[in-house]
Amino acid sequence: MKTPTEQNIQGLTPSGTVSLTETFVAGAGAGSGSLAFNGRTYRFQLIGSVLGPGGADRITASGEVYKLTKVADFPGRYTQSSGSAGLSQSGEGQLWLENGAGVIMHLYSTSSGVLLSLGKEEIFIRLSD
Repeated sequence: MKTPTEQNIQGLTPSGTVSLTETFVAGAGAGSGSLAFNGRTYRFQLIGSVLGPGGADRITASGEVYKLTKVADFPGRYTQSSGSAGLSQSGEGQLWLENGAGVIMHLYSTSSGVLLSLGKEEIFIRLSD
């Protein structure tokens, strides 16, 4: 799956908004967040992985969700292929993630810590009960 870009959402109105917090240790992450969609808030859990040896990092992100027509399409596996391996250090950035249903998240993130990546990240989202 190709990483979505600004061109994929050009002219689209956001379907909703999302915020999340995730902590990575040794390449594996876990966290939680919330989706605001159609006047309701949906809580979710997430687990993630970074291809590479990892490190320790805490990411807080929020942004827009696009191409979401029903909440059932939100959970699942989201991927981003940044294409570049390297050392990620504390700071701000952007994440573009897409799942198999075509839902796109454009997140603005803040991280604290150090993470070594081979350029591919993925998260799995499950709606909370």
